[in-house]
Amino acid sequence: MMFLPISKEDMKKRELTALDFILVTGDAYVDHPSFGGILISRLLEDRGYTVGVISQPKWQDTSDFQKLGKPNLAFIVTGGNMDSMVNHYSVNKIRRKQDAYSPGGKIGFRPDRATIVYCNRIKEAYKDVPIVIGGLEASLRRFAHYDYWDDKVRRSILLDSRADLLVYGMGEKAMLQIAEYLEAGIPAKDIRFVPGTAYLTSSVEEVADPKIFLPSFEEISENKKAYAKAFLKEYQEQDPIRGKTLVQPHGNRYLVQNPPSPILLREELDSLYELPFERTYHPVYEKDGGIPALEEVKFSITSVRGCFGACSFCAIGFHQGRMVVSRSHESILKEADLMTRDKDFKGYIHDVGGPTANFRIPSCQKQSKVGVCPHRHCLGTTPCKHIEADHQDYIVLLKKIRSHPQIKKVFIRSGLRYDYIMLDKDDRFLRELCEHHISGLLKVAPEHVNEDVLKLMNKPGKDVFDRFVKRFRRINRETGKEQYI
Repeated sequence: MMFLPISKEDMKKRELTALDFILVTGDAYVDHPSFGGILISRLLEDRGYTVGVISQPKWQDTSDFQKLGKPNLAFIVTGGNMDSMVNHYSVNKIRRKQDAYSPGGKIGFRPDRATIVYCNRIKEAYKDVPIVIGGLEASLRRFAHYDYWDDKVRRSILLDSRADLLVYGMGEKAMLQIAEYLEAGIPAKDIRFVPGTAYLTSSVEEVADPKIFLPSFEEISENKKAYAKAFLKEYQEQDPIRGKTLVQPHGNRYLVQNPPSPILLREELDSLYELPFERTYHPVYEKDGGIPALEEVKFSITSVRGCFGACSFCAIGFHQGRMVVSRSHESILKEADLMTRDKDFKGYIHDVGGPTANFRIPSCQKQSKVGVCPHRHCLGTTPCKHIEADHQDYIVLLKKIRSHPQIKKVFIRSGLRYDYIMLDKDDRFLRELCEHHISGLLKVAPEHVNEDVLKLMNKPGKDVFDRFVKRFRRINRETGKEQYI
C-alpha cells in the first residue's frame, strides 16, 4: 500500500492525470485512522475514488491549493483533528508555543480559523469546484455559535467559508452519499437531502417537514436566553432516529441542518478501521523529527464511538452522538496483532478506548428503536433507572488482547466514567483494571468538588467520587498494588 498522493509526481506514479477528491487539512499528513480527514479519504479510496492530500498549505496565496490540480468532484476541507483556535490559543488567549499535529511540534503551519481561510483560497483558485467542509471545526460551528476568542456570537461557518456543503458528526455515510451524487452529475447546490449535512438556502419552501425553526442569528446575538433555547433544541435533535430538520435564519438566508446520519453498524465500524492505513506520518516529515501527535495514538486502539455521559461542558455528544457503538473483538484483536509487527512496537498497547473507554454497550436497549431520550440523561447527576452498567464484554476483550504472546501490557488511558463503574453489580472490572491495566496512575475526571458546580456540569456529586476512591484503594491493598488516581 502507498500513501495517498501529495504531489504531481505521486499522481504520475499512479498514472493519474486528475483526482476525484482533494483533502485539504490543517494537520500534517499522518496516515492513521485517528486522523478524521484521512479516515474519510481512505474510505473514499476503498470505494473506488481517487483522493489526494494537501496538508497544511501556505495560505497567503493560492499556489499550494493548486499543486494537485483541479479535482474532478470536490475539495474536502477540514481544520484538522483539533479546532484551529483551540490549537493556537490557551484558555487565557495566550498563543501556544507547540502544535502536536505539525512537523517537529512547531507552531505556525496553519492559520487561525483554518477551515474558513482554506475555503476562501480555494474559491480564489477554482470558483466552480464544490467544497465540502467537515471535522470538529466545521461540525461544532455549523449553527450560529458563541466564539470565545471574539467574545461574540458568530454566524454559521458555512457563510464565512462559502462552502457548498457541511458534513457534521463523524461523516462517513454522509460523505459517501455526497460522492455518489457528485459522480452522478448532480450539482452540489442540489444535494440538499443527505442526512448528516447542513447547507444554506434563500428559501425554505422546499425543505421537507417536519422541520423546526430556531431563533435567528440576529436574535441569539442579542438575547442570551434565545441563544440557550436554540442550543438546547440543537442538542436534543442530534439523534439519528428521532432527530428533525433544523432551520436557522441568517439575515435573508437560512441555515438548514438535515437530521443526523444513522450510526455505523458494528460491521461497518470494523471495516472502517481495517482499511489499509500506513499507520505513520508521511516520510517528508522525517527530517523534521516526525509528528508528535502520532506518538500517543500509534499503539492505541479505538474500540468504541459515541458517549452517553452527557457532560454539559463536552462537545463529544454534539459531534459523535450519544449512541454508543463498539467494534468487534475480532477486529480489535486483528489491529493489536498488526501493531505487534511494527518495528517500533515494544510490547505495550497504550490504550483501548474512545470518548469513554468503559462504554462498550448502549446505555439501554430501547435506544435502537426510539433513540436517546431528549429530556433525560443516562448518567448526569443522577443515573437513569434503565441504564445497563455492565463491563463483562470489556473485561473479556482486554483479557484476549493481553494474552497475545507479543503484548506485555495493555493500558487504558482514555477517560473512565467512575460513576458508571460504581453502578456495576460487582468489583470484577475495577479489580481487572487495578491488576492489569494501570501504569501506576489511573486517569478519571471528577471535574470539581462543589456540588452546585457539579450540577451545572451535569456530573454526579462528590460523594460518588469519594466512594470510588475508597473502593479503588481497597482493591489495590487486596492485590498488593501501589497505584494512585
